[in-house]
Amino acid sequence: MSDDALVDFDRETFGHGGTEHPVHRSGSGPAVIVIAEIPGITPKVVEFARTVREEGFTVVLPHLFGVPGRDPNPPAHGWAGTVATGARAFGRVCVSREFSLFATGRTSPVVTWLRALAAHEHERCGGPGVGAVGMCLTGGFALAMATDERMLAPVLSQPSLPLTVIPGRKRGTDISADDLAVVRQRCVAGDLTVMGLRFRGDKLVSDERFDWLRAQLGDAFVAVELDDEDANPEGLLPPHSVLTEHLIDEPGTRTRAALDDVLELFRTRLLPGA
Repeated sequence: MSDDALVDFDRETFGHGGTEHPVHRSGSGPAVIVIAEIPGITPKVVEFARTVREEGFTVVLPHLFGVPGRDPNPPAHGWAGTVATGARAFGRVCVSREFSLFATGRTSPVVTWLRALAAHEHERCGGPGVGAVGMCLTGGFALAMATDERMLAPVLSQPSLPLTVIPGRKRGTDISADDLAVVRQRCVAGDLTVMGLRFRGDKLVSDERFDWLRAQLGDAFVAVELDDEDANPEGLLPPHSVLTEHLIDEPGTRTRAALDDVLELFRTRLLPGA
């Protein structure tokens, strides 16, 4: 792939609580917030957003780090460009107070802004509620956003926070005890379905983390777990990004089936009469 100019997306700015971030919007119908992974809104992330849009949704991509549309793979900008793209994005996350990289039991501050964005888009787009997809470092954000009753379809794709480089961080996600209690109650009441996706060999998303999610959310947690050999072998890194870099978008593949599971969740929860 090459850089994506996002010409079919409108660029706006959304502010809440003294914080502003650009957002890219496209489509019509109920809103789905697509929160990009490191290094940002890559062409593969945009491709996923377009797939969601074609199902009858408004896709909203908040720009939290990186360069929107920049291809991080070496054929686009060389290995030096790949390293620089990743380093700039991760550096932005590391120095920002909006992200909690290592703390268990803490909701990242940026989630407050994301909840406000989802509420704004629900009012704007209508429908029964809103969906969200978080990926990698943002994977757990979708869960923490579900304290708002308008969030009906949170998807945690390879939720990687807190980072497991520190012992004792394999269980749990980046959500506070109070927020988790609200989400758990919604699950018990049958108001919420939470989907999680990962490759079984992913060192950033352990067995223990998904076991913890099952224990906390019960039957409301739907786990989609893939073998490493299901991943696109052309991915730059080991199997990790289920819906983007390691997706094999062909009928009959396990990653395409996982993508279809996500789309079906959105259709069932967000499209009236589906």
